[in-house]
Amino acid sequence: MSKGPVMVSAEETAKNKAFMEQMAASGTERYIRRHSKQARWTHGITVIACILLCISGLFVFVPALAAAVGADTVFAIRMSHRVLGVIFVLVPLISAIMAPKGVKHIFKNLFDRWDSDDKKWMMLFFPYLFMAKWIHMPDQREVKSGQRFADGMLWFSGALMGITGVFLLLGTTLFDFGGGVMLFLHDIGFLLIAVFGLAHIFLGAGIFQPYRGTAKLMFGDGTVSESDALYHWGHWARQEIASGENVIEKK
Repeated sequence: MSKGPVMVSAEETAKNKAFMEQMAASGTERYIRRHSKQARWTHGITVIACILLCISGLFVFVPALAAAVGADTVFAIRMSHRVLGVIFVLVPLISAIMAPKGVKHIFKNLFDRWDSDDKKWMMLFFPYLFMAKWIHMPDQREVKSGQRFADGMLWFSGALMGITGVFLLLGTTLFDFGGGVMLFLHDIGFLLIAVFGLAHIFLGAGIFQPYRGTAKLMFGDGTVSESDALYHWGHWARQEIASGENVIEKK
């Protein structure tokens, strides 16, 4: 844990100052492409469907809420819940079929081996939430260690909700089987999504100050400024800057 500002050598300070002056003179700022248009659309549609499913599911599965709005309203909500469920399942599947290399890349990052920086980042994360001004976090690769865990849980809970949802839908339309176990697992999936989804929103939407502006990564043009990339994903940013393949300049 840092007890003060990060020490930077005089040579690095001079280089950084010269670079910033050069960029200011040119009137441009460098950005790194992080998410493709397909990834952003898939994420956006799935997130909206997930939020609406959570809201509609409360009225479908909680008797007190169902009684409060009445049978006709519950029927309409139940039908919309099924349509949203189909969207929630099909959109990621179709996207995965369209870009199998992207899916492979995602899971490679999720299950990548943790190095010393990853372990240190995770140890510092909770103190960092309350003392971000005084704690310097270690550099990270394309996906942070904590994000790998949280995203992995979202993938798991989303799959659990999707699979059990399909069984519950079939059990009320085509087949007649006891849905108690499936309903219980569906509830577990909902709780996991609620917990890890809220954490994802807190950071990803930029509610937490050091992450301010990160919502543009998925709900903007998919680019991140070079400075923000170096702050959040130092190892990844330096690789991208060195290759230059995904580096662009904006006025």
